[in-house]
Amino acid sequence: MWLASPALPVGGFSYSEGLEAAVDSGAVGNEAQARAWLCSQLELALGRADLPVVAQAFGAWQQADADRIGALNDWVRQTRETSELRQQTEQMGRSLVEWLRNSDARDDPRLAVLAALAPAPTWPVAFALAAARSGAPLASALLAHAFGWAENMVQAALKAVPLGQSAGQRILQALNERIPAVVEHAMACTDGQRQSFTPMLAILSARHETQYSRLFRS
Repeated sequence: MWLASPALPVGGFSYSEGLEAAVDSGAVGNEAQARAWLCSQLELALGRADLPVVAQAFGAWQQADADRIGALNDWVRQTRETSELRQQTEQMGRSLVEWLRNSDARDDPRLAVLAALAPAPTWPVAFALAAARSGAPLASALLAHAFGWAENMVQAALKAVPLGQSAGQRILQALNERIPAVVEHAMACTDGQRQSFTPMLAILSARHETQYSRLFRS
């Protein structure tokens, strides 16, 4: 639950992951459109890419398989289709490393492996280590990751669309109803099934890099 908190000092609140650009383009302008956008992003992006990586890295950390960890970290970086999305996952990964260094994880030899990932640890891989250290089962770790993402994205929608708090809670409810099935799929996902293919998200993220006025870093 702690790892799912938006208060975790990794900077997740400063990113909209293309949502702000979707608002600027007119694709998202009200509660219904924001709900549809985020539910699609949950299922097509998070559920097919980041959550499977968290699940696979979770097991790799438990087995201290540094080669597997390195391969998963490389996959995350290589499938980020814009500089903003790549910078986001690297910045959040580095920040989680620093948080772990200031916790009881500082003597865990796996933390040195995480910190040494070049050019940077990515967020899903770093989260997986923190979750594996918690002693929680894999399903709970994935639920925490998905819920933390959902809360951050709803907060981004409240500011960017903008929406009221009640609308935000209705969107969060819609996301929460879908999260268990998405987590179940992620747990069963193989390397061959894992994918990162969201063309519209990539286009909007690229446009956001030069957007005239913006609140968020992505």
